[in-house]
Amino acid sequence: MPTVLRAGHLRVMIYTDDHPPPHVHIFGNGETKIALMGRDGQPEVVRIVGADLRESRRALQIVRQKHDYLIERWNGIHG
Repeated sequence: MPTVLRAGHLRVMIYTDDHPPPHVHIFGNGETKIALMGRDGQPEVVRIVGADLRESRRALQIVRQKHDYLIERWNGIHG
């Protein structure tokens, strides 16, 4: 499970043996799972485990800012 991006105390990870649809797991004090293409085609929070709302909002902001890069990394890992 490579870390593909770091932003402050947050680590953005893509599991090598994970499943579609494209998504990332962001770890800080907890975990926020974010779909790279949600229902409206934009990143969308799927699940929060142990992260507070502030951390999850920051995670979503990072994914929005780095969306193209993260899609590229997902495709590089999963083909």
